[in-house]
Amino acid sequence: MTCKLSLATLDQAKATAQVPSYMRSDLSAGIVHFGVGNFHRAHQAIYLDDLFNTGADHDFAIIGAGVLPSDAVMREKLADQDFLTTVVEQDNNRTGARVTGPMIDILPVGDAKAIIEALADPKIRIVSMTITEGGYFIDASGAFNPQHPAIAEDGKSPAAPKTVFGLIVAGLRARRDRGIPAFTVMSCDNIPHNGKVTKNAVVGLAALSDPAFATWIGENVSFPNSMVDRITPATGDRERSIARDDFGIEDNWPVFCEEFKQWVMEDNFPAGRPALEKVGVQFVSDVAPYEHMKIRILNGGHAAIAYPAALLDVHFVHEAMEHPLIRAFLAKLEKEEIIPIIPPVPDTNLNEYFELIERRFLNPKIGDTIPRLAQDGSNRQPKFILPSTSDRLAQGLDIVGLSLVSALWCRYFYGTSDSGKQIVFNDASAERLQAAAIKAKDDPMAFLALSDIFGDVADSDLFRKRFAHALKTLWHQGTAKTLQLYLDDKLIES
Repeated sequence: MTCKLSLATLDQAKATAQVPSYMRSDLSAGIVHFGVGNFHRAHQAIYLDDLFNTGADHDFAIIGAGVLPSDAVMREKLADQDFLTTVVEQDNNRTGARVTGPMIDILPVGDAKAIIEALADPKIRIVSMTITEGGYFIDASGAFNPQHPAIAEDGKSPAAPKTVFGLIVAGLRARRDRGIPAFTVMSCDNIPHNGKVTKNAVVGLAALSDPAFATWIGENVSFPNSMVDRITPATGDRERSIARDDFGIEDNWPVFCEEFKQWVMEDNFPAGRPALEKVGVQFVSDVAPYEHMKIRILNGGHAAIAYPAALLDVHFVHEAMEHPLIRAFLAKLEKEEIIPIIPPVPDTNLNEYFELIERRFLNPKIGDTIPRLAQDGSNRQPKFILPSTSDRLAQGLDIVGLSLVSALWCRYFYGTSDSGKQIVFNDASAERLQAAAIKAKDDPMAFLALSDIFGDVADSDLFRKRFAHALKTLWHQGTAKTLQLYLDDKLIES
């Protein structure tokens, strides 16, 4: 027998799932969070749920917010179940479900006035976000782009913002004008120095209309850096069916994830914060070593295997890791080109960390997919792969494997796999990427001409040579043979 998830059915749900030990009526909002997608509900919301279950900090519940049409859909789905979420944690040896309840509302999407008023509420002390790597309006170098049309529009109309950063600026202005201390702005996205990047976006946008206010933000608002980690695939009918059939819970949008999770954060919250250290969050003075490790090894690893797997018609991530060529390619790339240039991380062995990543990628239960890893490469490649390429070039080191990753991405954007199967793209820049990839079949430099993506890396003669040779080999010999040549140290043009 199944139950439709809601506050009224929690007693039924607890027969198969852990449910909150706290009462929803005991919670009050202390956080506004932009982007209540799967990762947020499998990560930040889980830590808060754990904390609330201890009886602590019930005044830090979450109010969701968003600016995209998908946010409106999420609001409708979650409102229908009292903003509860079924989270299914899947490890190789166990599977368990829990119902989480730290979110108490989601603000109407498109109602800027309501969102700004919520941000101005003195009870709100943290504004957090998971808006994906592409939501920060930055170029290949990581610099804020004030010329982006959406940012330029908010700069012209600061009283009627449409972007997340425009809303944050408007909320901060309302607090300043009312004599209310500023909230802390906390990014939970996979971006190097995400706090700094967020600060640059908020201050940069404010400066377009009011430089003096931008200075005030820079002096009065904290933007802690953080590193977040948990593999969380997209939700589909498979996940809804498992929640219903295995746990008896009808959930409009359940979240599936691995058992592992990690959150490392700078302790810079002048307005106050929940005691998340009680539930496993690491507060440190410098997040950079941890984020460097995670973004280069884990996110870089995902970006590396996505395109050879897609070209070989592999659908699931664990299946890609079971493919001997793909797994060996990842290991060689990580151990020879990525890990050696990562600075030391406190109390961490980087090779052991990579072994953990391999085990996580091999987890068959969470059903993570290659299309998810391959999406949004125009934002992910410059953040997860090209920085390693740039660092090695700066040190006079070779980049055979990293150049192959870029060539595989280019070959993928031609639009067909090695077998001729049509590839469906999920990238805001897909049209121009495919146009460049088609030209690159005959002229590899056409792809490297995407300067907003490749930046100064494309100026390297060695990178251009290695990329061109890898791409030509992919076209002449196919993905599997090219991977084997790389593994045999034969993918080098004399």
